[in-house]
Amino acid sequence: MKISLLQLLPTGELSKNLEKAVAACREAKKQGADIALLPEMYSMGYDLYGRDPADWLSEAIPADSEYVRTLADTAAALDMAVGVTLLEAHDPAPRNTLILFDRHGVPVLRYSKVHTCAFGPEKYLTPGEDFPVVPLDTAEGPVTVGAMICYDREFPESARILMLRGAEVILVPNACPMEQNRLSQLRGRAYENMTAIATCNYPEGTPDCNGHSSVFDGVAYFRTFPGSRDTCVLEAGGEEGVYTAEIDLAMLREYRATENQANTYRRPEMYGILAEKVDLEVFRRKKK
Repeated sequence: MKISLLQLLPTGELSKNLEKAVAACREAKKQGADIALLPEMYSMGYDLYGRDPADWLSEAIPADSEYVRTLADTAAALDMAVGVTLLEAHDPAPRNTLILFDRHGVPVLRYSKVHTCAFGPEKYLTPGEDFPVVPLDTAEGPVTVGAMICYDREFPESARILMLRGAEVILVPNACPMEQNRLSQLRGRAYENMTAIATCNYPEGTPDCNGHSSVFDGVAYFRTFPGSRDTCVLEAGGEEGVYTAEIDLAMLREYRATENQANTYRRPEMYGILAEKVDLEVFRRKKK
């Protein structure tokens, strides 16, 4: 199965962002993609910082807007799933949302960012409330898919919940510098959950972003490889472009059925504190 990461510069206009997204989807299809993924909140280019909140909040669009409908139609026309990202109109405040359309243009996954960045402009958004996982029909067969958005990946619980719900592939729209520690973090999430993780970031030229979209397939040890193998099957450079990686689902599934990470020897009876609110002074932050 092939995933294309649409590492695109935003234009500052919704209509032009849509044009670029459609053109990039077509290029992804030429590269053989089964899934195309946009960076975080591409409808408005994640243009939040240094602006009046009332200004950028007004750019929220509904899930049935022309932007979303056009990309759904594009998915159907190309016979390719498309992960559409947007600042979604919602009451009482907008949400940071991914809607995954399957190759028939049907919405199969709708996810809103759970861990909104409450230390910055995202404090004005409505956080998501769940980590759904769905079966996705692709031309290469069914695959079980979930999603995180940017800051969600900072919390190991996000990927762990998705794994426990059966996710084989986790889609991650992103908007921040993907430096060595964040890339190592994604590698770790893929390794510990035996799950493929595909992250699409904005390229250089976008404020506070640097490209380096990536795909980790989660297969660290396999019978045809001596020792351990590199789970990174794609790391883009900083330039704008469409970057496509192939995930060997048969290899991933055999690995998950035989190796010992993820849920194999977990002891959930020991992890009760993870579901509690714990007040540690060192981690207290003043509200801005």
